[in-house]
Amino acid sequence: EPLDSTEYASQLAQFSAVEQQVLSNDLLTAMVAQMGTSNMAQLAGWVGMDARSAAPVSFDGSPVTLEPKPMSIADQAFLVVRNAAGNEVQRSAIPVSTDPVVWAGVGDDGTPFPPGDYSFEVESFAGGAMVLSSPVESYARIVEARNNGNGQTELILQGGQPVLPDDISALRAPG
Repeated sequence: EPLDSTEYASQLAQFSAVEQQVLSNDLLTAMVAQMGTSNMAQLAGWVGMDARSAAPVSFDGSPVTLEPKPMSIADQAFLVVRNAAGNEVQRSAIPVSTDPVVWAGVGDDGTPFPPGDYSFEVESFAGGAMVLSSPVESYARIVEARNNGNGQTELILQGGQPVLPDDISALRAPG
């Protein structure tokens, strides 16, 4: 309870400013939520499409087509396969080209790899020295678009792998 009218007017102005700021924050929160809903509605059209990304591949025993991109200056390239724990389970020479490579999911001794998630990278060598290691992309069907709880819309690939829309480099019709 201020003693003079100038303090009272000052406090009243401060309360009014705080109230306006709270209303502005509420409005911004509503706008962000609306944008997220709009983005999800837009991305829902991607459900059922095949998306190319470097997300891990859910291997079920069927061969997987990969899209490696070794460096053009490379004279050797190797496909490195890692299991879900990140351990290298296979390394094999591949052509130094951007042509698709089919990974059969079979070890060097002919034993099939167990079903699970696998990630791939290509190591490019020039003159015996590694010049680049880069993730390898593959296609997977998009089965869901959802909010990941952090205000971002993510796409769920067949097999359950989440991927952000910005991490998808190509879309194609299924088949």
